[in-house]
Amino acid sequence: MRTPFPRQAWRRRQEELALAVLHQLTCVAEEIRNANLLMLHRITAEQVDRAIADPALAAAMSTLRELSDHKRRQVLFVNREYSAILLGHRIGAYGWEELIGHLRVLARNPVFAEYWETTREHRLSLPRHSLEARVSDVVNVIVDELADDPDEWWVVGSEDERDS
Repeated sequence: MRTPFPRQAWRRRQEELALAVLHQLTCVAEEIRNANLLMLHRITAEQVDRAIADPALAAAMSTLRELSDHKRRQVLFVNREYSAILLGHRIGAYGWEELIGHLRVLARNPVFAEYWETTREHRLSLPRHSLEARVSDVVNVIVDELADDPDEWWVVGSEDERDS
């Protein structure tokens, strides 16, 4: 003989199942979002590869003026590297501190430093709350710190922050 669930237990079980389904749906939506970000990055990277291989395409892709073909290719490539680092953070491959660590290493590259300075005005149009704007603010500090003391590139934060 089958004993029916009390009404309250049945309702609780239904709520648990609904929450589990909602959690799974949220996970699937995040996976789709990440897959879309990866596909967009792949498409962009392929375009950059073509531009690096062909100076005419590099000139069409770049908004920076008065660059030699060689320098334009370097700038496109370093922008691609920067984008890949941001993508890694966006899809959860690494957290904020790791993102900053990767950017701190990239900022040591003189081509990146030149690219960063050349594109400073480009970043002014970013929405202030966006990830790219927040990262831009941090990279500006990193680049300035490196200009002041290039031998201390690995040091994160001010002395006060490290002592606490």
